[in-house]
Amino acid sequence: MTAVVSAPTISRDRAIGIAEADALTMYGDYLHTLELRASLQDDGWHLVYSPRRDGYRTGGGPHYVIDANTGAIVSKKYYQ
Repeated sequence: MTAVVSAPTISRDRAIGIAEADALTMYGDYLHTLELRASLQDDGWHLVYSPRRDGYRTGGGPHYVIDANTGAIVSKKYYQ
């Protein structure tokens, strides 16, 4: 995947806020136990929540793509 050519209008922190506001309705407090990886790609901010690698958690978390210019949720997938 390649880098975005122009600077995004939506910051990383704002993209995380948008995703978390949506994810909290499905995951509640469990969301805060997950590890977050965020990367800016051609199609927007990719936010992937996954279990920490401590060996004690199983399951999954949400995956989001947030438009880097509008802040709209382009796609989201929930994993249990």
